[in-house]
Amino acid sequence: MKNYLEYNGYIGTLEFSADDKVFFGKIQGINDLVTFEGTSVSELEESFKEAVDDYLETCKLLNKSPEKIYKGSFNVRVSKELHKKTALLAIKKGLNLNEVVKEALTYVIKHEEVLN
Repeated sequence: MKNYLEYNGYIGTLEFSADDKVFFGKIQGINDLVTFEGTSVSELEESFKEAVDDYLETCKLLNKSPEKIYKGSFNVRVSKELHKKTALLAIKKGLNLNEVVKEALTYVIKHEEVLN
């Protein structure tokens, strides 16, 4: 079961407000806040597609890149034990910690089914 929408290379989150009886979400991986909503699944899907198309068209008109800029670094918090084991593995393999983490992330991306 997937809990997101995907269209034209973009991913949208899915949430539900019981108080308002509406589905809603936002487009991920962009620099701006773009939301969408619907009172049914099909309406939500259509609203998401319209939001993506509208966002891309607006970016084009503004001569702006729609993609979020990822700087290539982020903090990862792990247990002390995992940190230690990873650091020791890096030493054994003649790598630094950053290289081991990059290899692990690359593996997970190529084999995403290992995440459930």
